[in-house]
Amino acid sequence: MKALVCEQPGTFRFEERDAPVSPGADWVPVDISHVGICGTDYHIFEGKHPYLRYPRVMGHELSGYVAEDAGAFAKGDLVIVNPYIACGTCRACRRGKPNCCYSIGVLGVHRDGGMCERIYVPRDNLYPAAGLEPFEAAMVEFLAIGAHAVRRSEIAAGDRVLIVGVGPIGLGTALFARLLGAEVHLLDANRTRLEMIAGKFGFDSTMTINDGKDAILAHTQGDGFDAVFDATGNVAAIEAGFDYVAHGGTYVLVSVVTDTVSFADPEFHKREMKLVGSRNATREDFETVVAALKSGEIDTSAVRTHAMPLDELPEQFGELLHNRDTVIKAIVEVA
Repeated sequence: MKALVCEQPGTFRFEERDAPVSPGADWVPVDISHVGICGTDYHIFEGKHPYLRYPRVMGHELSGYVAEDAGAFAKGDLVIVNPYIACGTCRACRRGKPNCCYSIGVLGVHRDGGMCERIYVPRDNLYPAAGLEPFEAAMVEFLAIGAHAVRRSEIAAGDRVLIVGVGPIGLGTALFARLLGAEVHLLDANRTRLEMIAGKFGFDSTMTINDGKDAILAHTQGDGFDAVFDATGNVAAIEAGFDYVAHGGTYVLVSVVTDTVSFADPEFHKREMKLVGSRNATREDFETVVAALKSGEIDTSAVRTHAMPLDELPEQFGELLHNRDTVIKAIVEVA
């Protein structure tokens, strides 16, 4: 079996491996079809991921075909892979929150992922993808992170929403906030990327951090936004985001940083602000995304800006990495 291995930061190599063996009962072999490239993969290649050990087969945004009959799945069924392998027994899992399992293992991060021909996945982590194109099925996971963040925020139609950071996760969050009827504004450090996103998808306004706080809040007549979502991965941006939240509003931290985040408690309490962490996604969020894709509410052709076969990824990865202002989602075809 061919696998693409990130041997160490900055280095890929192809490796021939034995066909994988089932780790246990209820694990299903899946022949990988397509893999989405995300910020996690860039961080792994750059040596910036805090939880990763090399060498590693990357890839956690996955679609594939079931390789043998398994329960409700028949051989050849197109499936979406939920890459969050949960223990099923910890308190979070028992309370229906496997996305934040105490001992979660994410494919492509904590264990080898899908940049290879076949993997085994727990049957409960496979979702049917009938009616989707294989490349669309590989987009579901990253969009589900945005859908989960929106669900966690409890926003409603008519709410004014600010998305800070419009990488793929921020874009997914913005799309699902808009599907709920929210008024959605985008804030990013990069004007080029903002103009590309606005050109493809629209939104109520786009702003850069250079516009300044007063200009940003002017879009709300100075009141602030009912919900602010941070998808920057930048501690300074996260701390600045507290100032954009309206009284009675909600601040959702979608991105993760390793630093300590500080904020002014008097302002936090004065606004009776709700601070929410959002991690990964659940089956419900995956199903929300699948429904939106099937209905055509999200234009997947606009989301997929780059495509290539797995054999060409090592040569093209550097270009993707250094031109991320023009990349929304790169999709790799494995088979």
